[in-house]
Amino acid sequence: MKILLKVGSNILTKGAEGLNVQRIASLARDISVVKGMGHDMILVSSGAVAAGMTKMGLKQYPHDIRMKQAVAAVGQSSLMWAYEKYFKARDIGVAQILLTRDDFKDRIRYLNAKNTITSLLDYGFIPVINENDPISVAEMKFGDNDQLAALVAGMVGVDRMVILSDVPGFYEGDPRTPGKHRLIPHVEEITSELLARAGGSGQVGTGGMYSKLIAARRATSHGIPVNIVSGKKEGLIPELISGKEHGTYFSPTTRSRLSSRKGWIAYSVRCRGAIVLDEGAVKAIVERGKSVLPSGIVRTEGPFGEGDAVACLDPDGNRIAKGLTNYASEEIVKIQGRKTSEIESVLGYKYSDEIIHRDNLVLVTEAGPKALS
Repeated sequence: MKILLKVGSNILTKGAEGLNVQRIASLARDISVVKGMGHDMILVSSGAVAAGMTKMGLKQYPHDIRMKQAVAAVGQSSLMWAYEKYFKARDIGVAQILLTRDDFKDRIRYLNAKNTITSLLDYGFIPVINENDPISVAEMKFGDNDQLAALVAGMVGVDRMVILSDVPGFYEGDPRTPGKHRLIPHVEEITSELLARAGGSGQVGTGGMYSKLIAARRATSHGIPVNIVSGKKEGLIPELISGKEHGTYFSPTTRSRLSSRKGWIAYSVRCRGAIVLDEGAVKAIVERGKSVLPSGIVRTEGPFGEGDAVACLDPDGNRIAKGLTNYASEEIVKIQGRKTSEIESVLGYKYSDEIIHRDNLVLVTEAGPKALS
């Protein structure tokens, strides 16, 4: 079984004091036990910025992107040194992988990253993955490592994703505030109502419970079960993998689960424009799982090229799907509303009968993207 473990700054650090090496040591112990059970482990780890703050004598978390990049560059070596030290003591090798959103947006780079992670697992190494903060620009950042973890989980096709949190799971209310707050042990579906209950961002890192739920929704849409559990209790991870219940368990999607390719379309590629569809086309796509044909297109929005990701909108402007287009926007303008048999006579050539084939189309629902039925 392949297990992805995401651990954030609040677990790995002591605020402005830098890395919590005792916690990293106990984390290495737990992971070594899980590996001894025959499982492969992937670690998505924050902590570089917090480690860099200590080395640079900073007392406040840097919010300026250039300063954060510099601090991350300083701290990344300390983070990997700590992992190297404590995993080596247990005869486990680690390998650093730094990713940017561009690595997910570009299909070739996406597959290369996937192959690298798979090869490391084949050799018994633990990939330690973090965002490449020193070179990431603001508009291309993941937002936080919860989202990076979910993208990696879908990319590699892990069997389980475990998010270590500074609270023991998902509660009705914030357990760090006064009063009794009930832990929700099992969530079947992450709805908009559930997301509305989630809290804000953490102190040292950038991801709060809302971010963790978004990440869980992305992973479960791939059919991957997710646990959010306390990251402060040693021995909990092996117990969880052995079948003992801890924290909150999020059920995987069993119907309309996303393949790796459709997950890439849904979460990794940014839309370059939009196609507005008539009611008939919307019904055909949503209810019957059909492709997008030129006859059902009303208009396009924004320039985009062949192979770009575009949003599919209903007549009221609501997004109903996302997909990769076979035609550029200027070509679609010429053939919109026409039959597929007319494409070649209008353009002088034809790439495909479909503007977006159903194999390259993902539905957008309240509970997140899903495959066509």
